[in-house]
Amino acid sequence: MSVERILLTNDDGIDAVGIRSMYDALADEYEVVTLAPTGDRSSVGRTMSDDVSLAEHELGYAVDGTPVDCVVAGLGEIVPDVDAVVAGCNKGANLGSYTLGRSGTVSAAVEAAFFDVPAVAVSMYVPGGSDWWKRDLEPKHFAHATRATRFLLDEAVGAGVFDRADYLNVNAPTAEPDTDGTLDDAEYPDDHAPMRATTPSTWYGLEATRNGDGRVEISDPIWSRMTPEDVPDPVGTDRRAVVDGEVSVSALSVPHASEPEAGVEELAEAYAGATAR
Repeated sequence: MSVERILLTNDDGIDAVGIRSMYDALADEYEVVTLAPTGDRSSVGRTMSDDVSLAEHELGYAVDGTPVDCVVAGLGEIVPDVDAVVAGCNKGANLGSYTLGRSGTVSAAVEAAFFDVPAVAVSMYVPGGSDWWKRDLEPKHFAHATRATRFLLDEAVGAGVFDRADYLNVNAPTAEPDTDGTLDDAEYPDDHAPMRATTPSTWYGLEATRNGDGRVEISDPIWSRMTPEDVPDPVGTDRRAVVDGEVSVSALSVPHASEPEAGVEELAEAYAGATAR
């Protein structure tokens, strides 16, 4: 099987720079149909709606809904015959196991897996500590993400990757082109960042602090540790890869896998004879 037709979505909204960059990078080689939210739907996870409205857009359709709505509407009705789903490119990385369930970008790929359609969730790490989201980005900054996505679409299906995994979670470093628009040949001799197969980091450090006025502030301190010296993750994890300037590719399966050896069967047998209390 080869990939010819793609459903493209995101969670930053259909007018975000990242999805435009991805569309432009893919449209020369593939037929791309976009269904993406009308506005920012970041961190909504697998939230879905009872119904959504669609409006024609130059990239495809603007959907008044979530990333999961876009995938269900697309694969279930609008473009059921696509060969793959691409979600992104997201402004901001989706790194670590604890981010996967809340990410709208990743959730779109997860939803595609239930349709048995290969999917790639693509995000870009933006340096800058806790203020990274304030940075204005241009299409050229997404060059590593879009190039890696094209390569994976060309090669992963034929290589049987999706026979063993449901979706790929890709995180790329920000490309920093020289003044002439090309990437730094000294840093990347082949004009692109290297790629590494990874697993999601298991590090968890979210903090909650009561501030005295009835509110609790929740923060993620990882953004102040995103340097090779301070990042708490070893080589082979997704977070370490992007800090080292690599494209991280994690081959993942849909969540909630059954664990038949967990001991619940014995509990169920014991429950049958338990005294009511």
